[in-house]
Amino acid sequence: MENSKKMKWYTLAFMAFSTVWGFGNVLNGFVYFNGIQVIFSWVFMFALYFVPYALMVGELGSAFKDLGGGVSSWINETMGPKVAYYAGWTYWACHITYIASKSSGGLKALSWAVFRNAETYDTFPTLAVQLVTLAILLIFCWVASQGMNPLKSLATAAGSSMFVMSILFILMMFAAPVINPNGGYVSMDFSLKNIVPQFNVNYFTSLSILVFAVGGCEKISPYVNKVENPSKGFPRGMITLAIMVMVCAILGTIAMGMMFDPEVINENFSSYVSNGAYWAFQQLGEYYHVGDLLLVIYALCNMVGQLSTLVISIDAPLRMLLDNKDTQQFIPKALLKQNKHGAYVNGIKLVALLSGAIILVQSVVPGAAAVLTQLTKLNSVCMPLRYLWVFVAYIALRRQLDKFPAEYRFVKGQGLAMFFGCWCFAVTLACCIMGMYSTDLFTMVLNIATPIVLTALGLILPQIAKREAQ
Repeated sequence: MENSKKMKWYTLAFMAFSTVWGFGNVLNGFVYFNGIQVIFSWVFMFALYFVPYALMVGELGSAFKDLGGGVSSWINETMGPKVAYYAGWTYWACHITYIASKSSGGLKALSWAVFRNAETYDTFPTLAVQLVTLAILLIFCWVASQGMNPLKSLATAAGSSMFVMSILFILMMFAAPVINPNGGYVSMDFSLKNIVPQFNVNYFTSLSILVFAVGGCEKISPYVNKVENPSKGFPRGMITLAIMVMVCAILGTIAMGMMFDPEVINENFSSYVSNGAYWAFQQLGEYYHVGDLLLVIYALCNMVGQLSTLVISIDAPLRMLLDNKDTQQFIPKALLKQNKHGAYVNGIKLVALLSGAIILVQSVVPGAAAVLTQLTKLNSVCMPLRYLWVFVAYIALRRQLDKFPAEYRFVKGQGLAMFFGCWCFAVTLACCIMGMYSTDLFTMVLNIATPIVLTALGLILPQIAKREAQ
């Protein structure tokens, strides 16, 4: 009777797929890795990083099936509350850059929905755009402070619609040559020399984009023990997830390759990073003779998704950091202050200050498209840093096997388990560090300074809390 309530392995796979994957991942891979050359990198990233990463998350979720706090809870159990504080801080701090990008992304999507072109938004003065972006951030910080989170369900709906649009793009693009054979498609060369990438500085400094794209599957860890026969069902679901994501990445890349010439992209790199997704749906609408209909639908879904995710990103990571009773001893009392709505008002002010600083610093960047390009790369450097704690937690778990029994184990051999934990940690850290490099000095300084400042702040707060306790 109990087993009848558990989900099938393929249900888990589809649930994880909609959580992990999105259309933006296809676009960024295509733009940053010279078109269809990214297929080579996708295959290796999935085989050598994503599959072991997902299966390690499964073992952690199985070992700590009664804990709902995710990575911070795993670290708290295996390494103690102080280290758990740093894990929670990292998760929150990584969202500072993400929050800045959501404000910019929402404004960009609105511009496309209204003006239906890239030129209008890109011709606005950068300072004016950044001030409006800052205003949007402050408004949504106020919304979060009022305990108003009806946008959570809206974000889920928008995320689902974006997922549907991603799949729809692939299906419609492959059908387009049959329906409209004279659409003017780009011919692709699948010869070995054109598929294997050039392993140069640009290649290695862009790998953080792919790590960022495939990360985040720790969100599904609470469902490990809700799967039928977890020891077999969960790995089957995760391997299916990896296959589904890889197929979508490859088919999506080919679909993009039918539309865009990599040489043209490289000549207008920043424009394609910030506008490529909109151009793709605009071009798809032309193939099907429906004008800008698909573009507008995508832009509106993206706008709602970006802005609703903004509120959740302000509120949820902050609660993960401050709600944990075990780690509150390392946090200054001022940050723990809550208003009548239960919102951490000073914490939200700190979010507004730090994310707002990134927005204002970028007001000196020439061109709105360049701002979004910078934020994409900055996110790829900062966001994967939170994945490091997943691998730290896994290594700590395997060192205490007797203390934390689990129904599901990724691998039985202790040496192999340690190898995979250290391997994924090293790959993540190396990609983040290499991703900081840029030929543009301002971008590189931003990529290096942001993690350093946020880390320093995370080290200072426990010292302030310690003085308060004396």
